[in-house]
Amino acid sequence: MAIEKQRPSLVYKIWGGEKLAQMKGVPAQKGNEYLGETWEVSAHPQGPSFSNDGTPLSEKYSTKDLPYLIKFIDTSDNLSVQVHPGDEYAMRVEKEKGKSECWFILSAHEGAGIYLGLKKGVEREELEAAIRKSADVSSLMHFYPVKKGDFFFVPAGTLHAIGKGVQLAEVQQCSGVTYRVWDWNRLDDEGNSRELHIDKALDVISFNSAENELAHFSFSQCQREFKELISHEDFSVHYYSVSERQTLSSYKRPSSIICLEGEVEVRSDDKSVKLKAFEAALIEENSSYEVLPGEELSNLLYVF
Repeated sequence: MAIEKQRPSLVYKIWGGEKLAQMKGVPAQKGNEYLGETWEVSAHPQGPSFSNDGTPLSEKYSTKDLPYLIKFIDTSDNLSVQVHPGDEYAMRVEKEKGKSECWFILSAHEGAGIYLGLKKGVEREELEAAIRKSADVSSLMHFYPVKKGDFFFVPAGTLHAIGKGVQLAEVQQCSGVTYRVWDWNRLDDEGNSRELHIDKALDVISFNSAENELAHFSFSQCQREFKELISHEDFSVHYYSVSERQTLSSYKRPSSIICLEGEVEVRSDDKSVKLKAFEAALIEENSSYEVLPGEELSNLLYVF
């Protein structure tokens, strides 16, 4: 394989929008839902990415061999308020890994933002009471306006929601475990609300004040040519603003290049692929390769 361009799984959601579909050149709508996510590099069986010959990545790698998953997300409405469990709880209860994740903001409407962490002093009893009576749970959370280039780490156990009007790249542990806490009291066309997972969520939400403050989420703004954004057991994320040839290496697991702006060519000894904005390539483990920018400055994420 060495280097292989990936085709994503398309995920349509009630909160999806049209911008991601325009970015990717794919249909924006499926039934009553709009494109909300593209799973760009994924070995998860619920939504694998694909090689050019149509082979799912999940047939080549297990979630243990490729423990991270990369998505693009586009919101025209608020996502549900939710939380992900850590590894120990998820393995015991769901027989799957937990999910920590991180967000790189691609663009955002004026005033758009994210809900991240509980406000100081909010305890389990207050949160549970609000959930049970369908009160506005977001009023108990921090809200941060966002702009292009912002980066947030969202550890497992953090109550969170991506607000409407945000486009971002997400790197997460390769897990599908999400506990929905509150869904803005939305109803579908038949008057039904989405399923909530209140008891499990309350088991894993962190009520530690220090773990709910902005400093805990490693907020940063990407304005340099290179920046290490986060290092986690299952993924490390680096940001590059590339104006000249770069030599990179993958290690004991595959690495990924995600082009955010411009164009790049990713080249190894025997193969090369060209990536336009919002395209991704997977590089097999223990490989060295070169990244060559196009005529203009190219911005990318390197994940390994």
